[in-house]
Amino acid sequence: MPARFPLALLPTPLVEAPRLSQALGGPRLLIKRDDLTGFALGGNKVRGLEYYLAEALAQGADVLVTGAGPQSNHVRVTVAAARVAGLEAVAVIHGERPPVALGNLLLDELLGAELRFTGSPDRAQVDVEIERVGAELAAAGRRPYLIPRGGASALGALGYLAAVSELGAQLAELGARPAWLVLATGSCGTQAGLLAGIKLFGAPYRLLGITVSRPVAECCERITRLAIAAAALAESPITVLSEDVVVRDGYIGAGYGIPSPEAAAAIRLAARTEGLFLDPTYTGKGLAGLIGEIKSGRLSPDDTVIYLHTGGEPGLLAHPEVAGLEALA
Repeated sequence: MPARFPLALLPTPLVEAPRLSQALGGPRLLIKRDDLTGFALGGNKVRGLEYYLAEALAQGADVLVTGAGPQSNHVRVTVAAARVAGLEAVAVIHGERPPVALGNLLLDELLGAELRFTGSPDRAQVDVEIERVGAELAAAGRRPYLIPRGGASALGALGYLAAVSELGAQLAELGARPAWLVLATGSCGTQAGLLAGIKLFGAPYRLLGITVSRPVAECCERITRLAIAAAALAESPITVLSEDVVVRDGYIGAGYGIPSPEAAAAIRLAARTEGLFLDPTYTGKGLAGLIGEIKSGRLSPDDTVIYLHTGGEPGLLAHPEVAGLEALA
């Protein structure tokens, strides 16, 4: 395996959610608390960033360049990691600079990131600008290390390949044999890493991704490609079949990063049954998808299901309308 720069506090807890399970009429729910990875307010992006940071330092980089949306958990953690490693950080953000910095964007400012807004709502423009900023910095004599939008690559996926082994030990301790692990899927790196780990470690459960960003076909292609590439980096080749990659749509709502009524309802339900805070971009929509799968009968009340809490709570603080729901109902 490639080198890591330790950031996360592992293992993260795997906990029962009996009141939420009861409210939904089953199945048995276990929450994998990767909101508690422990670094810079946690979240799933910490695991992959350990590999990026180790590679950046090995290459003698002096500045990290990445990008995503204004409430990006990835950007927040990347900038914090840069500071810990003594590096500078430039973050490319799609859209216009908001008049007030809230949530993750406030934390980016607190960390002293250089934020460059594209002025365009097109998220793909971030990819172009990351490359342009990298070239600009290199021409000025800097040593930039570029991390893809959202941190999704084969290298970043290694964090969740390794997490499957961690989760396996916890399931053995609980004596649990889940049928599914459900997660919100955005840039697809987390689901890809988990899929590679399931293949390598022989985990008993299947993955169900709830897309919060991309069309299903694009998700499936990205997950397959990244899983195969991550396993190759781990020097353990795998074969991925089409049936291995399960992604559901119907929960994005009005668009990426825009709260939906279903996500708001799921956020309130998690808070009021388990004291669990979710965000409106990823985990709220992911739980809305899990609820939809239960209602559809695709998840049985007799199943044991893991829900991966990928973090993102700071983003909730940028959307106070979610708490009341009236504006969304």
